[in-house]
Amino acid sequence: MNSFLIFTDSGNVSSQQLLDELFAPGHDKGSCLSRYEAILFRKPSSHKPSPYLLSKLRNYESLHNLCGPYTEAYNKTLEQLNSGLTTDCNYVVYTPLSGLGNRMLTIASAFLYALLTNRVLLVEFGSEIAGLFCEPFQQTTWLLPRDFPLRNQFDNFSQEYPHTYGNMLKSRIINTAVKSSPPPFLYIYLAYNIDRYDGLFYCDQNQDQLGKVPWLVIKSNQYFVPSLFLVPSFKQELSKLFPDEETVFHHLGRYLFQPSNEAWGLITRFYRAYLSKADETIGIQVRVFDTKATPFKTVMDQILSCTLKEKLLPEVLDVQNSAASLSNNQGLKAVLVTSLYSEYYEHIKGMYWTKPTVSGEVIGVYQPSHEEHEIYGNNMHSMKAWTEIYLLSMSNVLITSSWSTFGYVAQSLGGLKPWMLYRPLNGTTPDPPCVQAMSMEPCFHFPPSYGCKADVYIGPGAIVPHVKHCEDVGWGLKLVKDH
Repeated sequence: MNSFLIFTDSGNVSSQQLLDELFAPGHDKGSCLSRYEAILFRKPSSHKPSPYLLSKLRNYESLHNLCGPYTEAYNKTLEQLNSGLTTDCNYVVYTPLSGLGNRMLTIASAFLYALLTNRVLLVEFGSEIAGLFCEPFQQTTWLLPRDFPLRNQFDNFSQEYPHTYGNMLKSRIINTAVKSSPPPFLYIYLAYNIDRYDGLFYCDQNQDQLGKVPWLVIKSNQYFVPSLFLVPSFKQELSKLFPDEETVFHHLGRYLFQPSNEAWGLITRFYRAYLSKADETIGIQVRVFDTKATPFKTVMDQILSCTLKEKLLPEVLDVQNSAASLSNNQGLKAVLVTSLYSEYYEHIKGMYWTKPTVSGEVIGVYQPSHEEHEIYGNNMHSMKAWTEIYLLSMSNVLITSSWSTFGYVAQSLGGLKPWMLYRPLNGTTPDPPCVQAMSMEPCFHFPPSYGCKADVYIGPGAIVPHVKHCEDVGWGLKLVKDH
């Protein structure tokens, strides 16, 4: 059954059980129940964090406590924000862009960059995702203070903003070949539409320059971790942190994104009501980017073709033979459908309700919500999305939609290599309908296309043994295990 451990008092969960020591002991249990109770709802991960990563996280926590918001060191750094003087603490500030999945992927990327460059990560969530996650660090916050002096400039921060690092390189306000005093802050634009100058962020000579800037404000909607693995000066440190390269978001995502008590209540109530008694849970995440060009039947045929061809779900009998089904009962499977629309859930539920399965298995089909449209700026919409991502990550088998950051987060948190539904073209069902992912890592959809001289086109990115092109985005990059 899916309920892997007997429920006990969360106070008896040892620090060893706290996600393989990703969390330091001493967190307040009442303020974040999921940190102590998650182990009661899912199998322990087979992917263990390296001792070096654990040591790095403990060192980071000490740095965050020293330099976090409202500390003496933070206040001193703010005073020097316009002076350009050297400071004891350096920061990377995340500013929001796009939906929940994109934001989680970018925050994890920014946190890895903070680990690599000895910076403190501060995040600007926006009201729509406030209250979704527990505070990851003890006795401090990772939330950017509301009185942060540059905050009123964030709305102007776009690719066209003249004060981005890329635009300042383009206009020669900044020149890496000339030694000069570093500015107190820089805006780094790393979203889907970066140009050749924005992409210079990933070059060693630029990283050397950026290392002297106390405040880096990053705006992105991308999982840019694969390109960090292509920066030569980061290579040795990354190999020590992640000897298994495909576990980056699996470890950092679980460390950073624990459901808040409100989200955890939604997750656990749904799980206990519908999924806990199943022998196996199959998660199906459906994202249709262009509903006008992609008919419902096309996607539904694709889902059924994938699940039946790969034997993820059983076929149904053409005749009503419930007696035979009962005599050959093979157990209970739960199908968790997440989609903005209810039609996929209704179709699958109807198929397994009206006809018995060839295997004799009983199939229960469930959908937590169907919002019809992605709603930006709505906190409850984001709360439901986070609940569904987490529930998907608890599946035994996962089917996801190509290009979907929602699916990427679920697969990585769950340590799953999903079956990915190819994106339909011209309204036709792809053949084959799906492919199993080569790793559980998310895809970096839009890596830089130019080399570090800014005028040399290199295509969609250099490829090394542990960085491959994505299954669903041909020019994208993802991390895989280097055998």
